[in-house]
Amino acid sequence: MIELTELENDALIEIFNIGVGQAAASMSAIVNEPVRMSVPSITFINRADAARLLGHRVAEPERICGVSQHYQGAFETEAILMFPEDKSLEIVRLMVGESVPLAELTDMEQEALCEIGNIILNSCVGTLANIFQRELHGSLPEYHVGTSDQILTASGSEPEAVVLMLHIDFVLEKHQIQGYVAFVLDLSALHDLKAQINQYIARAMGQA
Repeated sequence: MIELTELENDALIEIFNIGVGQAAASMSAIVNEPVRMSVPSITFINRADAARLLGHRVAEPERICGVSQHYQGAFETEAILMFPEDKSLEIVRLMVGESVPLAELTDMEQEALCEIGNIILNSCVGTLANIFQRELHGSLPEYHVGTSDQILTASGSEPEAVVLMLHIDFVLEKHQIQGYVAFVLDLSALHDLKAQINQYIARAMGQA
């Protein structure tokens, strides 16, 4: 597996912090209360290990809601937003307000979560595209529910595929919801991502 240098890792965290900040602002407008999101760390692990990590940290029992979008351009990746299934209706309730009955809330769940996924994933990926000065085109969001392994394999990726994992805390005024954003990358895409990071660093240091 390709390893990032400390400088490359710091640059990628800086980029994602910008994207997450934009996502938080968009989310605040939807739920009508302040939203803070943090990206404390990024990790590169293989898909099987990523599934085990999510199974231990995100959900008990192992059921996760996921929203995925496929992106291609500067590099190709499947981006997936994931959070515990038991938090999904709580997130939708924040979007639509307290007055909507539970039955209607359940009917709206998939559409609402796809909208949230679209906001957060496009904020992260759009920031990458802007900073890399390259285009990344995304598909429509798709909704999944299942175990961590089922969510990560929905893209058809191989077990040895590399997953770039972001751990995000969604902190609202009265709620704290932990979620993950995963970018599934094959070896070619990982090389492309590393090259884009280094071009960004070179520009930032006035070397490009």
